[in-house]
Amino acid sequence: MKTNDLHAEQYRIADEPFYSSVGNEIAVFEAAWNKRLPMMLKGPTGCGKTRFVEYMAWKLQRPLVTVACNEDMTASDLIGRFLLDAEGTRWQDGPLTIAARIGAICYLDEIVEARQDTVVVIHPLTDHRRVLPLDRKGELLPVHPDFQLVISYNPGYQSLMKDLKPSTKQRFGAIDFDYPSTDVEAGIIAGETGLDADLCAKLVDIAQRGRSLKGHGLDEGISTRLLVNAANLIKGGVPPIEACETTLVRPITDDGDIRSTLFHAIGLVFGK
Repeated sequence: MKTNDLHAEQYRIADEPFYSSVGNEIAVFEAAWNKRLPMMLKGPTGCGKTRFVEYMAWKLQRPLVTVACNEDMTASDLIGRFLLDAEGTRWQDGPLTIAARIGAICYLDEIVEARQDTVVVIHPLTDHRRVLPLDRKGELLPVHPDFQLVISYNPGYQSLMKDLKPSTKQRFGAIDFDYPSTDVEAGIIAGETGLDADLCAKLVDIAQRGRSLKGHGLDEGISTRLLVNAANLIKGGVPPIEACETTLVRPITDDGDIRSTLFHAIGLVFGK
């Protein structure tokens, strides 16, 4: 087995991630991968974008390299750098370079958190060139034929100072994500945790009430991810009201009035 093949095995997802389709997103992404079209996933925090990428990597039997972007991330963090060790100077590939070499899906999560001078390094990967310049190494790396670039971000949470440039956006196809319908979301929670369906429906009811406060005191609504956390606590023996207060309220707001409103909603749903 070649070195790249051995390296790729480290990034494969062995077990099928749980994912419940809410539209035609699986077929669209699969068609995009077949053409190696770079893709952008847009939607609120915790609505399933990362899980979707994990599921598609498993379904397509491709390794997945994930990078959580942040404002301190440099181009070298993505591409690689020279390191000094006991044997002298050696080059160490960054995650983007690793993905390009082994033919992985490279997922840059919350891409707008990265600095603009970092984002531009992906441009040669997203057009007909499909190359990655390793300037410090003096190498122009042609990417593996199976390489695909996927980025995600939350459009509703970006300021004018933190958004992708049009010249970057136009290099991608895009899939919009949102919170699922109530029945689908309850099914996702049940599938993830094994919690009773009636309790899952109550958690979704609380989330719907909380999401109505977005823009009226809450920056973000109660995500599906948080509902799964609540369900896991309930499955672990924590009383439902306490589980909801711990996972659905305290992490997302410190505002006394908003907390009081959400605590009241939880009490109403669970009959307190």
